[in-house]
Amino acid sequence: MNSIGTDPGRSTHELAQVNISRLRFPLDSPQLKDFVEGLDPVNAVADGADGFVWRLRSASGNATDVPVFGDDWLIVNMSVWRDVDALTGFVFAGRHRELMSRRREWFEQIREAMTALWWVPAGERPTVADAEERLLHLREHGPTERAFTLRARFPAPAGVH
Repeated sequence: MNSIGTDPGRSTHELAQVNISRLRFPLDSPQLKDFVEGLDPVNAVADGADGFVWRLRSASGNATDVPVFGDDWLIVNMSVWRDVDALTGFVFAGRHRELMSRRREWFEQIREAMTALWWVPAGERPTVADAEERLLHLREHGPTERAFTLRARFPAPAGVH
């Protein structure tokens, strides 16, 4: 075992991801019915996915009522994965892909970065404040080791931090 208690062959870091979306309609509207009804099934698939570690939840079981950037029309999704391959394996397959294909029906199209990735020490769980800071960093500086995207990836840091 190394100093943070992980197996010697296991990475010392995990991949955190955040994505935020600006709703086009209230969550309880008929226009968002399919999205809202799809949340629990998609979250269940994520929870059982290979490489899934953790996701942000409130008392509701999802994170649609967790405030982000002080904007009631924004919803946040934040999770931690073993690595980029595990995250992409989930994002671009099955139920999640089906819901993603309809995102323009439910969410405003925003030009600034709404998704960010970053490495966290294994076992660390990011906060919404961490996620906001990473998104702002990405918007200001573009992809860097501090905040990056699936298209512009950075490797996990080496060693224990």
